[in-house]
Amino acid sequence: MIIRGILYIGGKWYGMEPLNTSSTFEHVFYQLEDMQDIPFQCGVLNHEKIFVKPSMKYKRAVLPQKSYVELFVVVDNNRVMISSNMYRALNIQIVLVGLEIWTDTNHISVMDGSAVDVLRRFVSWRQKDLLKRSQNDVSHLILDHNNVLHHATVVAHELGHNLGMKHDDERCPASYIMGSRNFSTCSADDFENLILNGGGNCLRNPPKTSNVYKEPVCGNNVVDNNEECDCGKPQECTNPCCDAATCKLTPGSQCAQGLCCKNCKFKVAGAECRSKMDFCDLPEYCNGSSAYCPDDVYIMNGYPCDNMKAYCYYGVCQNFDSQCESIYGKGAQKAPDVCFEKANIKGDRFGNCGMRGGAYKKCPVQHSLCGKLQCTSVSLQNLPAWSVVNNASGVLCWSSDFDLGSDVPDPAQVHDGTACGEKKACVDFKCVDASYLGYSCDVKEKCNDNGVCNNKGNCHCNSGWAPPFCSQSGYGGSVDSGPAHIDTSLRDGLLIFFLLVLPVVIITVLAVIKRDAIKRKFCRKSRRQHRYFTYYKCIFQHLRAFSR
Repeated sequence: MIIRGILYIGGKWYGMEPLNTSSTFEHVFYQLEDMQDIPFQCGVLNHEKIFVKPSMKYKRAVLPQKSYVELFVVVDNNRVMISSNMYRALNIQIVLVGLEIWTDTNHISVMDGSAVDVLRRFVSWRQKDLLKRSQNDVSHLILDHNNVLHHATVVAHELGHNLGMKHDDERCPASYIMGSRNFSTCSADDFENLILNGGGNCLRNPPKTSNVYKEPVCGNNVVDNNEECDCGKPQECTNPCCDAATCKLTPGSQCAQGLCCKNCKFKVAGAECRSKMDFCDLPEYCNGSSAYCPDDVYIMNGYPCDNMKAYCYYGVCQNFDSQCESIYGKGAQKAPDVCFEKANIKGDRFGNCGMRGGAYKKCPVQHSLCGKLQCTSVSLQNLPAWSVVNNASGVLCWSSDFDLGSDVPDPAQVHDGTACGEKKACVDFKCVDASYLGYSCDVKEKCNDNGVCNNKGNCHCNSGWAPPFCSQSGYGGSVDSGPAHIDTSLRDGLLIFFLLVLPVVIITVLAVIKRDAIKRKFCRKSRRQHRYFTYYKCIFQHLRAFSR
């Protein structure tokens, strides 16, 4: 049997690996050096001072809900070590859904060019090849590392960048991950901001058991085919709905987790489990028989919004003003077109149309609205650290740069789907025909003009109309959203019975009983009176006879 892994004993790290030259499965057990002393540098360079808005300092609210990262690992050698324990403090479950080892040949060149060039080729390969075979949230390309702990820590560190975490600076003076087993409070804040801003919807869906790349076992925090629940090992499970020893629901429980599970019971059908976050987003509802909320759906890309001045794109109405406000605060607005033209034709960090070969790419004038975001009416109190101002025809135009890594979109770039002209939208730094956004629904014909089409091509009906085609009266929603109305017919029927029918029945029964009692009393009195009358009548007749 071959064993490979790392152990943390008595404050020290130890590694265990098979001895390659041994024919009897001998292993080497050795102490690993302190990771704090290993000189390596993360490629995500964001050493600038991070501005923290006062409004962002709030009680952490999203971490109690578990997030799932479906990780696919590609290695060009013979080593992979994933340590999800580092993410448990953030209530994040790292689930390996795929492992691909390039044994014969590499599918991309990993030796030519810089690390950025290799990463760009890997991202392109993932989009064109991997995602067609395996859906995942994060994909990592692992090149050879001789140090197991070094490798595991780098994976944890870079995965943090995928989850919106920046490097710690004066915000968090303590030294954390990149050689530590703990995440800082600032990293937790960064992750929470990602979730609150709608960037973590894909992390809320528990992975399908068939997609998990590991042997089914009770206690791994993944609900396998023969399990009803899985809350981890008995010593770490705090879920009252799940028996950690058997991975079965506790007596009387219907569920143990999920947005449609509350107090170990399914929420009633029609209860909203995911509210809409934007005009272009759509709500989802529990179906009453499952603990999980339906898949997140939104209005089909390319649907007009903001009074026909913008387009929906992946659940967000993409317009310049909202993008400016997200960076510079309330009141910030899109700068005049001349600001975009002047800045984005330069091809520097504050004015560009992306990067090519490690260098900033200049924007052609016709595509300048799709490069770096240019804003006016900017408050200096909300100014990010790396920002510049340009004077274009007497207008002060602000732009910023956020270096979050080559595979993380810069929030200061104009978002794809933003309108850049009449029936035109930005796609991949180019101003193209809006049809490229993929809108393909005739609402009048398909939904009888009583709803919109969602990203799955189905009608989401307005309130008052029923799916699937919004042609009959109903409560709205779609075949994908779950029932948009809580069925209260049983409750209403019981209320009517107990509050109206039952009291009437009781009063009627009491009245009948009272009437019978009165009748019996009257009859007894009548019989007595009749007997007295007969007696006196008989005496009177005798007296008459005697008198004669």
